[in-house]
Amino acid sequence: MKLFFFLIFLLLAAGCGEEKVQPSINTSLQVAKLPAQESWDDTVFFSDSGDTKAILYAKHLRMYDSPQETLLDTITVKFFNPSGQQTTTLTANQGKVNDLTKDLYAIDSVVAVNDSGVTLRTQELMWRNKDRKIISDKFVTITSPKERVQGFGFESDENLKNYTIYNITYVTRLDTTNNSKSKIKK
Repeated sequence: MKLFFFLIFLLLAAGCGEEKVQPSINTSLQVAKLPAQESWDDTVFFSDSGDTKAILYAKHLRMYDSPQETLLDTITVKFFNPSGQQTTTLTANQGKVNDLTKDLYAIDSVVAVNDSGVTLRTQELMWRNKDRKIISDKFVTITSPKERVQGFGFESDENLKNYTIYNITYVTRLDTTNNSKSKIKK
């Protein structure tokens, strides 16, 4: 038994005499550039006076303190009218929210579809929070049951009911009576 305690004492004494190993520290990591918050498969509700105005779904969300912005990957935004009915769905591969103004920027393969069958396609647009308008200075295509309009520069309400394309480059009128198309170039 004395031999057993002697061996344990030798092992403990041998472990105490060794130099401690310090872990390496990565000094190239810039903490200021890391997000303050990060989440996956997130849902964000936008409301005013208890009424849901929009719901944002994002696969990956990263919030930064400086600059005050939130970066989003694979987004879907559902907009609602004052009576709570969904009116428009917007999808994009990427997005960004200015956390000060709450403006949303949709980037890369942007598609917005309203409940009347109007579809907007572009590479980039902004939903401006202060007046709830969708705007873009990029090339856009709007397809409705009656026509397809293409051009540069766009503004609309968030329901895609009242829209303006500023520099129209092409219009295709769809004749729904005999399924033929008439084309008008402007």
